[in-house]
Formats: sequence, structure tokens, C-alpha cells
Amino acid sequence: MFENNNEEDWKCCLTPEDQEVIADLLENIKWKKGAFMQADDVKVAQVWCALVDMKKEIIQLRAAVEKTEAPFKDIASMGEIEKRKAVERLIRDMLKPEPHQEEATQRLVDSLMEF
Repeated sequence: MFENNNEEDWKCCLTPEDQEVIADLLENIKWKKGAFMQADDVKVAQVWCALVDMKKEIIQLRAAVEKTEAPFKDIASMGEIEKRKAVERLIRDMLKPEPHQEEATQRLVDSLMEF
């Protein structure tokens, strides 16, 4: 089994992109050095500080997604309404249903809306 005596060697096994991510994480928690240097296990404390930052970022991203989610749902809903109007208009133009066929026309529109 491969034994590693150098703590930095394991990072060389990562992709360059992953190495950049680690470097970025470490850079972002430098300002917390006063906190993690007080820990019994500094390396573990660094990981926890990085996790805290990542959790905060996730919370911010979720909040941003929630803000944009409602308008996009409204847009999609409006699109469905317009789609239904267009389908109904096409059916009426093609079939020219009689007033007593209204229920059948609506069922046909409903079934086409499922596609």
C-alpha cells in the first residue's frame, strides 16, 4: 500500500481544478485564523471553518434561488394559459364545433394540453 510521509503529496493526486478549490477554501478562511489556531487540533478546526463558510454560501444561494423561483413559476404558468388559449383557438378553427359540442371540445382541449 502507498505510504505518504509528506502531508502535501496527497494534494498532488487531485485534479488541478480540485487543487484550486482547496486553495480557495484555505484563502477564504484565513481571516478566521485567530479562531482555529486556538483549537487543540488546528487542521480539524480549519475544516470546520471551511464547512461553516460553505454552509453560509449554500444558505445565500438557496435564498437567491427562492427569490427567482416565484417569477419563473409565474412565467411558466402564463405560458400554460397562453398555450391552452392557442390550442382551444386551433381546435375551434379546425372543427368549428356547434354550441352543444362545447363539453366535447373542452375534453379535447384538456387531452391535448397533457402533451
